[in-house]
Amino acid sequence: MSAQLPLTQDRPAATATRLPGWLREPLLHFLAIGALLFAVDHALNRGAGDANTIVVSADVTAEAVQTFKAARGREPDAQELKALQQIWLDNEVLYREGIALQLDKGDSAIRERVIFKALSMVDSGVKPPAIDDAGLRAWFEARRARYDEPPRFDFQEAVLDGPADEAAVRTFVAALNAGTPGDAKAGLRLFKGRPHGNLVQSYGDAFAKALEAATPGTWLALQGKDGWRAVRLESATAARPAQFEALRPVVMQDWTDATMAEQRSAAVAMLARKYNVKVEAPAK
Repeated sequence: MSAQLPLTQDRPAATATRLPGWLREPLLHFLAIGALLFAVDHALNRGAGDANTIVVSADVTAEAVQTFKAARGREPDAQELKALQQIWLDNEVLYREGIALQLDKGDSAIRERVIFKALSMVDSGVKPPAIDDAGLRAWFEARRARYDEPPRFDFQEAVLDGPADEAAVRTFVAALNAGTPGDAKAGLRLFKGRPHGNLVQSYGDAFAKALEAATPGTWLALQGKDGWRAVRLESATAARPAQFEALRPVVMQDWTDATMAEQRSAAVAMLARKYNVKVEAPAK
């Protein structure tokens, strides 16, 4: 490939296993995000007639579906939709508890602030239990995939200016492997440190497997989610298992966050028992 090709570099994706998931985030953030996402006013439940009845309305469900679809590019499955409805329900419970405790006094009756105040009161009553080294190690081992360093791949992609159907890409790849300069037909992109999971998410499972099995330095025509691509594997880094001793402070913080979130969720669930929850079917 000619050195005159325009070159752009894609920065390595952050290690997915180091990022906190929903269950690892403090519930304070979890619920605040839910409130901001849906921005559904308490008036959605007007007309319910019973102060101890909470209706997860079709409007709430539709808003959750739309928010999820905008973020993920697809509609949530049944389990994901249930989780989104649970976020809203937790917020509604905290909102009502906050109103009952008159935590809205002196405030602008902003839903998020009332929820925050109610959750702060819940938070003051929970604390993580003690855990010894053996228990923390067992928790780490049960979630090892979160901490292990995955195999990573550096590769290049030559992007055709014109149509990029299978025949065109295969012809172009043959020319590249034969030493024909490609700067008149393509730009060159460089990807560094891409883990397997990122390849699957971006290009599809078949693409990821083919690239991982490729011989470095050889151009290939591979089909991704959105069409055919001319790519060349540059190098691969083997997976490395995480060492508990080196990550102990990180694991301890993750365990604390997860345990506190579980206790907060349990406390909110206890408050929710006083309400009769009804879930409306989504509008068709």
